Amino acid sequence: MKKFSLTLAAAVLASTLATGCAPLLIGGAMVGGVNVATDRRTSATQLEDETIEIKAGARIREQLGDRVHINVNSYNRVALITGEARNEADHAAVERIVAGVENVTKVLNEVGVTMHSSLSGRSNDVVIQGKVKAKLIDARDLLSNAFYVVVERGTVHLMGRVTEREADRATDIARGVGGVRKVVRAFEIISEEELARITPKKS
Repeated sequence: MKKFSLTLAAAVLASTLATGCAPLLIGGAMVGGVNVATDRRTSATQLEDETIEIKAGARIREQLGDRVHINVNSYNRVALITGEARNEADHAAVERIVAGVENVTKVLNEVGVTMHSSLSGRSNDVVIQGKVKAKLIDARDLLSNAFYVVVERGTVHLMGRVTEREADRATDIARGVGGVRKVVRAFEIISEEELARITPKKS
């Protein structure tokens, strides 16, 4: 069992380095790195987000190949694109491709016009992502699975359907993690009343 667990962890890390973004596995069923049971999206929306990521990634690879290094993360049909494009034309093309994917309502283009990041840089992003997620788990006043954490070139992108209080608290936590250059807030802000309505009642 221990050998299997180590093999699984290695596979997850390898997949992470290939895509530049890492879900942190914390028990329960996972969709896009988020625990299904405590996700604030509907199950249908979670499936749509997974489909958006797969289709967008495939179309970018098909049309632009290795000219770009792009990660697509979708939350509640908002597609966050990160990574690197070597020129403005490819930068614009990536956004156009993602915007054309079915069910995408908005594109947040955080792609840098620069050379592709190094393997060591991507490894460092994985470490930072793990630290941010761990800090969110430790925060007793937050539901860590309400947040979707994406790290690219030391910049932390935070997504999720959260209240203003939760957004501010998570932002402060991320800013306090070593190695973080900047925090980009890509939240969908909801009211405390909406949060109370969508939070499962304890039996």
